[in-house]
Amino acid sequence: MKQDTHRGAGRMTRIRLAAGALAAIAALGLSACSGGSGEGGSEGGGPVPPAASEFWVDPASSAARQVEQWRAEGRTEDATALEKIARQPVAIWPTGETGGVEGEVAGVVSQARAAGRTPVLTAYNIPNRDCGLYSSGGAENEDQYREWLDAFARGMGGTRSVVVLEPDALPQTLTNCEGEGEQEGREELLSEAVRTLTRAGGEVYIDAGNPGFVTDTGKLVDGLRKSGVDQAAGFALNVSNFMNTQQVQAYGDRVSDQLGGARYVIDTSRNGNGSYDGPEQPSWCNPPGRALGTPPTRDTGSPQVAAYLWVKEPGDSDGECRGAPAAGDFWPQYALDLANNTPGA
Repeated sequence: MKQDTHRGAGRMTRIRLAAGALAAIAALGLSACSGGSGEGGSEGGGPVPPAASEFWVDPASSAARQVEQWRAEGRTEDATALEKIARQPVAIWPTGETGGVEGEVAGVVSQARAAGRTPVLTAYNIPNRDCGLYSSGGAENEDQYREWLDAFARGMGGTRSVVVLEPDALPQTLTNCEGEGEQEGREELLSEAVRTLTRAGGEVYIDAGNPGFVTDTGKLVDGLRKSGVDQAAGFALNVSNFMNTQQVQAYGDRVSDQLGGARYVIDTSRNGNGSYDGPEQPSWCNPPGRALGTPPTRDTGSPQVAAYLWVKEPGDSDGECRGAPAAGDFWPQYALDLANNTPGA
């Protein structure tokens, strides 16, 4: 059965330079040049070590600000647990507003550059986003989308940045929005995005869903080729989903082999306990009992897997289910549950 990957508009993070951000850094003992580590298990919720790799950590992330608040309220144990998330680099999902995206991306890139680290960004604004469902929205039309992409690229300014391109867009196109209608011209638009963002310094990975989304890998490979994967750094899998790394990697290797060895990245942010198989539905929406996966790292042990990344911020709601807030809003209790279900400090 297909597993959906609805995620809201990400968190559409605004980079904050206020005093609260500085307080969060002090509370966590973070430096802006922290990154992720390759230790810890993605399959069983292994230890989350102190961040230590190349990717940039947002010191004003939702988790970091929640840690600060809980420490101020005396919730020391909960704050310490949540540091498992706050200490790790998580992808930034910039605004869908053309007038604001350039400055927002530039803010992220400049902070990462100053820290000597690599920013991770998610471009998520394609027209008819999420087939009009939980994460609906996006640019009004293709021309507006191109303008937004140009502004996004100007914000990058030639600085090397990892960019995950349009979660779900290609898989939804290949499945005709689950029978709701075709997405005309989507592959060409994605191909344009690859070219635009690559020229701006992007290490671009086209989202390709997960093993339960497009089960026909030949069909997926054809879609990736039409979407410009040959000009991209590769493709991305498991964004906002919970499938365990071994399962995703077996699928990714099959796709990679059909693409002549194309590399790919895996979102391991919440896959520490794998997918939910309990009775409560929907299984993809804030499922209980999940855990954090392998922290972001380039050290994957596989020549085909370019990196494990945290594309979805652990704690961001998948949608209004199980008492959760709207899709993309930070849900502190769910974040805390993920942290508590992940052994180690």
